[in-house]
Amino acid sequence: MRILVINGSPKGERSNTWQLTQAFLDGIAEQLGADGIEQRTVVVRDSNIQPCLGCFSCWRNEKGACCLKDDMQSIISDRTWADVTIWSFPLYYFGVPGPLKNLIDRQLPMALPFMEERTDGVGNGSHPSRYNMADKRNVIISTCGFYTAKGNYDSVLTQFDHMCGKGNYETVLCGQGELFRVPELHERTDAYLEVVRRAGSEFARGTIAPDTRKELGQLLYPRQAFEAMADASWGISRETGKAEDETIVFTRQMAALYNPASFDGAERVLEMDYTDRGTSCCVVLGKDSATVVTDGSVTPTTSIHTPYDVWRDIAQGKISGTDALAQHLYRVTGDFDLMIRWGEIFGDPNGGADSPESSTDGSGLKPPVMLAMLIPWIAFWTTMSIGPMVGAVGTIVACAVTALAFCQHEHTFYDYLSLACVLALVAASVAGVPFSVLSPVSFVAFGLMWLVSALWFVPVSSYYVKGSYGGDSALGNAIFIDTNRIICLVWGVTYLAAAVVSFFAPQITIVTSQLLPIPAAIFTVVFQRWYPAHVARG
Repeated sequence: MRILVINGSPKGERSNTWQLTQAFLDGIAEQLGADGIEQRTVVVRDSNIQPCLGCFSCWRNEKGACCLKDDMQSIISDRTWADVTIWSFPLYYFGVPGPLKNLIDRQLPMALPFMEERTDGVGNGSHPSRYNMADKRNVIISTCGFYTAKGNYDSVLTQFDHMCGKGNYETVLCGQGELFRVPELHERTDAYLEVVRRAGSEFARGTIAPDTRKELGQLLYPRQAFEAMADASWGISRETGKAEDETIVFTRQMAALYNPASFDGAERVLEMDYTDRGTSCCVVLGKDSATVVTDGSVTPTTSIHTPYDVWRDIAQGKISGTDALAQHLYRVTGDFDLMIRWGEIFGDPNGGADSPESSTDGSGLKPPVMLAMLIPWIAFWTTMSIGPMVGAVGTIVACAVTALAFCQHEHTFYDYLSLACVLALVAASVAGVPFSVLSPVSFVAFGLMWLVSALWFVPVSSYYVKGSYGGDSALGNAIFIDTNRIICLVWGVTYLAAAVVSFFAPQITIVTSQLLPIPAAIFTVVFQRWYPAHVARG
């Protein structure tokens, strides 16, 4: 495939639109391979393209030669050479940028002067092409500064309808284009670029799929959020017209990301205390919006005490927020629940924030459930006390039902380990080993699983609660891991204690398995909230 890319942005490759264009080209290359593509690129701003004189000498010349001798001759040659022409440009005042308009005007030699009727319903007349352009394909890739592309490209699309024929070109038109230069928003913009890459791959195969077209048309952020970020980015107070401190501007942009859907009936006030700048801003998180207050008139419920550069680096993804907290680069006082729910409160309102119901590994499966690990053990302890055969059948049935009930969930290593241990214990019971022996052994095995995971590996509990703390990324969170490590140590000791009780009083195994974990459960509920907040306070 021979591709001509016309970069019509006055910013060249620094333009926001070029990021989309490069993603589209990457998708084509992924589909066709490097050897399947020949590419030429015209950077309009660096080209010598004089304005059209309107002299029509090219139409009077039998070869269509323009009287102006500049780079346009080679560009026309490239246009006729290419199988695909990609027009990459930002929207300037509801049209194409001026230098690109010069290039478009100077394409006049590509047409013959004679009149002909159009068959696509565009305009009232046309001129036949001097060259055979019938099988040539065109793609428009453009960004604009409005919250949506819809309704803002009327003049551009009308021009390309005349140039290429209505419906004879593809479009990737993206509003909110300025967001592609904001490092703090890279997760959302990277996700959109991935859709553009997919569109390029599909285009190389033939046509862009309807579902992909739909995703290309989705807003990066809701209108209210985008316009609040755009207004704040100018660094000027809407009320006074005066320049604002960059910490206030930064806080306003962060507040614009507030997701009102996270409001649970309790108004929260987040204080951003920039310790190195001597400035403090409060973000009031209400039912419908977030408001930034700088006059000290509100009382914070949660305060983040941080150097400005640290929080900016966190926002830009240069350092993990949880890692920075573990390294004591900032500290948090007040209600720590806001920090736990950060991804929900300041997450992507379009659904980018992690959710307990979303897959954590991209497989489409729901997150793992601890019951899948516990039920085989509980069934063994409950039914084996009745008798070997009843226990064997009951435990096996419970294992089968558990596997069926949680087939749509991820399964962890500990699910499989538990299943293997329990079935081995059942086999030993059927072979004649008395329950008075198997009961303490089972508690020891279960307790060691918790202890070993806490001391040497990723703690057992981490896999089952990670969905509520950012998914797999939580496994790299030192505070999250330390919290679960201590919890697992407590549970491991609890079940080793259960083994001792079961050994000396096997007749109360059921009671032991049900009552001894209660203190550990209470500890877990309290500790998982207290410990991260304790560390965050420094």
